[in-house]
Amino acid sequence: MIIGTLRVRLHLRDAHSLKEKRRVIKSLKDQITNRFHISVAEVGDQDEWHLAELGMAAVGTDTPFIHSVLSSVETFVRYFGGVQVVDAQTETFGG
Repeated sequence: MIIGTLRVRLHLRDAHSLKEKRRVIKSLKDQITNRFHISVAEVGDQDEWHLAELGMAAVGTDTPFIHSVLSSVETFVRYFGGVQVVDAQTETFGG
């Protein structure tokens, strides 16, 4: 079993309140979950209206596949409107 994680720190350019931030983050999380079938959670900067940190996890039996999925997710997040990726880190465990 291979577990891959992706941690993405985001700057929300258009959010001016926590309510606006939560709207953008919920939309992003929902689209990632529906499109890539992986787990997504907001894991940091929850009280900052202009920053967000998302953690994502994918499980499988093939390391190259897990890397491919997480790379695709990172690219999707980079092109998602209203957010700018500040930092992204990928790790894999198992194998």
